[in-house]
Amino acid sequence: MASIICSSSTLRRRLPLVGAFCMLSLGLSNLYTPLKTGCVQSLLRSKLGIRTQSCIRMEGSNTTVPSIVVYVTVPNKDAGKKLAESIVKEKLAACVNRVPGIESVYQWEGKIQTDSEELLIIKTRQSLLEALTEHVKANHEYDVPEVISLPITGGNLKYLEWIKESTRD
Repeated sequence: MASIICSSSTLRRRLPLVGAFCMLSLGLSNLYTPLKTGCVQSLLRSKLGIRTQSCIRMEGSNTTVPSIVVYVTVPNKDAGKKLAESIVKEKLAACVNRVPGIESVYQWEGKIQTDSEELLIIKTRQSLLEALTEHVKANHEYDVPEVISLPITGGNLKYLEWIKESTRD
């Protein structure tokens, strides 16, 4: 069987068509598995014979560690800056992005509340989640601070290595 070789620009132009083709001919259940691992490329290789650059998966590298993104909301800019700096200083995270101007709507003590907040997006090792959570709870003014983690399943290998190098063991 002859393999199909596409330049990266051809692949980018055809990717929406490939996606539509996959949805129609392969079905959602076949499409879901590669997306769960973070690699559309594996679908393209296995189902369509298209060669693509290999993807970086967390489980496939010995130079990285299982990493996560953690969301924490804070009431204002000053609280966000103080908490972000303390997290990085303690090497509980490699990086904290501060996203101002979010509005949260939630139920608290039986009432619907709406508050302006700042969102912290924290990149760290999975093994540091418990220590990070305790740090947030000890240094946050909310009674029940939001600490929600999501796995990083892949990405820029150099960035993932940097997360490992910039955080404590």
